[in-house]
Order: sequence, then C-alpha cells, then structure tokens
Amino acid sequence: MTALNRVPSLMARAGTASALTLAAVGGSVVVPGVASEAAAASPAHKALQIAASKKGSPYAWGATGPRRFDCSGLTLYSYKKAGKKLPRTAAQQYNKTHHISAKNRKAGDLVFFHSGSSVYHVGIYAGKGKIWHAPKTGDVVRLQKIWTRSVWYGRVS
Repeated sequence: MTALNRVPSLMARAGTASALTLAAVGGSVVVPGVASEAAAASPAHKALQIAASKKGSPYAWGATGPRRFDCSGLTLYSYKKAGKKLPRTAAQQYNKTHHISAKNRKAGDLVFFHSGSSVYHVGIYAGKGKIWHAPKTGDVVRLQKIWTRSVWYGRVS
C-alpha cells in the first residue's frame, strides 16, 4: 500500500489536522486546489509568484527592479529570479517565447499586447483572465483583468 492510499484511512483515524500535518512532514498528498510540487516548482509558477510579490512597486520607464519596474522589466526580473533568461523589451520577449493560443494559456505564461504587428506591453498571466503587470507612469505593479482581445500569448522555455 502506498502512502497516498493510506491517507484516507489515516484521516479517518487521526483527523484531518493530523493527516495534513503528516502530509506536510512526510509524504505527498493530493489536496484539491493546491498545485503539485512539480507544478509549484516550475519556472513559470515561480515567476508568477515573484511578480505578485512586487505588488505596489512603482512603475518607472526602463526599470528592471528590484524596487521599480516597467512592463518588460517586471517580466525580465521575475523570470530571471525563477532561473530563466529573457531579453529586455516586450517585443524581444515575444520573439523569444513559444507562441501559444489563448485556449492553451496557463498561469505564468506571458501576455503580449499588440497593435497590428507591434507589441507594446507585456504581463504575466495569473489565470482567470488576469495579469500581473507594471501598467504605466504614475501606476504600480498590480493584478488586472485583460482589457482587450488584441493579445498574444507566449510560453518561456
């Protein structure tokens, strides 16, 4: 019997809190709504967490952190901290990612805003139609709903 198969009987005998303690110290347990260790450890997930940790940091054109950011500076910084290298500008970042469809997007993917064929803004997809980004002068890093359909998606490999 594997540890995972023993969890339901352990929970029944020891109570949920004890079983969760057991899971935290000794085994892997599947808990609904919680990412697996592999997913939690992915560079995309780490980059997303890093971007979210910068909530409230002021926008500054050309800034790449750790206290101030422009849009591509935030994505560059977040992915660098997660162990991945990206070029400096939003357009360069778009050209370096694996392009994916909206239906295949995942949290941690990059969202590129474009006008025609020109990319002018980038953020990190947070799920549920929202991104973490550094919007513009006078604003701060924040979570915001994607406001247009003129977006492309890219996955950092």
